[in-house]
Amino acid sequence: MSAALSSGSSGGHLPDPAGGTLWLRFLSGPDIDSLGLSNADIVAAVEDAVRAHGDGRVVVEPRTHLVPDNDGAGHFNVLRGHLGRPGVSGIKVVGDFVANYAAGLPSELGLLTLYDPGTGVPLAIMDATLITACRTGAMTAVGAKYLARPGSRVLGHVGARGTAFWNVVLLDAMFNLDEIRVTSRRPESREAFARQLAGVTGTPVRVTATAAEAFDGADIMVEASRLTTPEPLLRTAAVAPGTFVVPYGTISAVELDLLDVMDKVVVDDWREAQSGQFGALRRHVDSGRLSAATLHAELGQIVTGQRPGRERDDERILFWHRGLAILDIAVGLAILRRAEQREAGTMLRYR
Repeated sequence: MSAALSSGSSGGHLPDPAGGTLWLRFLSGPDIDSLGLSNADIVAAVEDAVRAHGDGRVVVEPRTHLVPDNDGAGHFNVLRGHLGRPGVSGIKVVGDFVANYAAGLPSELGLLTLYDPGTGVPLAIMDATLITACRTGAMTAVGAKYLARPGSRVLGHVGARGTAFWNVVLLDAMFNLDEIRVTSRRPESREAFARQLAGVTGTPVRVTATAAEAFDGADIMVEASRLTTPEPLLRTAAVAPGTFVVPYGTISAVELDLLDVMDKVVVDDWREAQSGQFGALRRHVDSGRLSAATLHAELGQIVTGQRPGRERDDERILFWHRGLAILDIAVGLAILRRAEQREAGTMLRYR
């Protein structure tokens, strides 16, 4: 994967010398499913991107939000970035529409476009719905690799949206878990999520009625709720010594004093953490409780060895990741390379 990050455009995208014709590859959701990228491929792509971030080999532009006049139905996130040298540039637009489940749709539907940074030639257009979910789960897993206790045994997870599956599955593969606890606002949602997980893991999965039950005594706490107004689902008092906490819901579901008990607070990108109107720790940034002075590190600094990760078993560590375009680009590039090898997808004439 590292070699792929440094390569430029490849066959099928360059102009025809005779007519200046350009083609790009369109990859639908079924096209991507057929390529069979493994969980290890996805985690490796994300970890490589985090390492590149720590080494300064990326460009990350703060996300912007497009909020239509739609009576609060949802909004769009626009993520932009560049990965590697010369590497690849990309833009992702992903919606965040909580009530989509009622129409049988994912709450986060995304589209990713990749570009050659040397010429500006578009390389690919692809469904980014799966990419969004799996790269988010992979970022949770990479954070846990460096920040959670190796002996973690109980995972408490709040939320059952698309990213939830990848959070749980990738953490389950990384740790020798004794129990996975899951919950969400709707009983039918959490029960369906548990059945889905039971089909892919041998680790016992327990459904709880409340977030407090899911988090009680958990070694790893992931808060991935879909709130529309702030509500403290993850209580500060529930965080015991040694716990690894990952809150990343769009709307705050933690108490304001949560950071007071943390030994270390880590983010994916500090500039990104300060931007926009959404995010689990938005109030903490706006109130100054989370600042450059109180922040321990960006995850890339830890992956590259510039800053320490977990140093003691009893440390309480929080990792807040908002989602970086470079993760979408890294996974998208891995998909594109596999698609080129297999001649998958549909070639579209650009000009």
